[in-house]
Amino acid sequence: MVLITGAGGGIGSATARTVVAQGGHALIHDRAESALESLAAELGEQATPLVADLTDLAATGRLWDDAWAVKGRIDVLVNNAGAYPPAPLDASLDEWLRVWDFSLDLHLKAPAVLCRAAVAAYSAQDSGGIIVNLASRAAFRGEDPEYWHYAAAKAGVVAMTRTIARQYGRDGVTAFALAPGYVDTDLNEHFRDTVGVAVAAEQTGLGEVAQPQDVANIIAFLATGLAKHATGTTIDVNGASYVR
Repeated sequence: MVLITGAGGGIGSATARTVVAQGGHALIHDRAESALESLAAELGEQATPLVADLTDLAATGRLWDDAWAVKGRIDVLVNNAGAYPPAPLDASLDEWLRVWDFSLDLHLKAPAVLCRAAVAAYSAQDSGGIIVNLASRAAFRGEDPEYWHYAAAKAGVVAMTRTIARQYGRDGVTAFALAPGYVDTDLNEHFRDTVGVAVAAEQTGLGEVAQPQDVANIIAFLATGLAKHATGTTIDVNGASYVR
């Protein structure tokens, strides 16, 4: 049982398909039911759609409860949901802070709420459980001028993941972060439409940008439990556009 937030997007849907192809059940979440309709139809009985607005932290807590109630367990939590609104420096302070609040709620506080529930549940079951948090290259490299909030939130995700891994491993909880660079999804449509994918590809060592499936493959591998002793690590998925 794998709970995937933001499953209506590129990485989330690719992850859900991969989980189901490997014989798992995908608990697919998004903000609106319409974002999940085609994916749920495609995956059939091996997927369960769940709707919640992750900027509503009370609703985020209920999402975990609703997902758990489907089969009475969740083995893997994948915090994937994201958005990429700009916060220009010349915006009013109120507007600038509004974007910061939105970004921190969605990218850091909602994952924290779900991780909190997961740690409690996994610590109480013999089989433990796995957490995979989507961070970003921006957590380490920094981000463009209008996206301080995104880099800051994703750096928080990395720190949170490391803390969970260090403090709850003996309770059976393993936790990993993934730090993608440019991935060819709608999240990056503004860059794609204004600057172009070719520019992002030129920055990589491979000469190409990652596709959603490239990230989904790593998430699905971590979900198998075969990487137990890599707990606490952050896996870069950026085509060597930023090498730490």
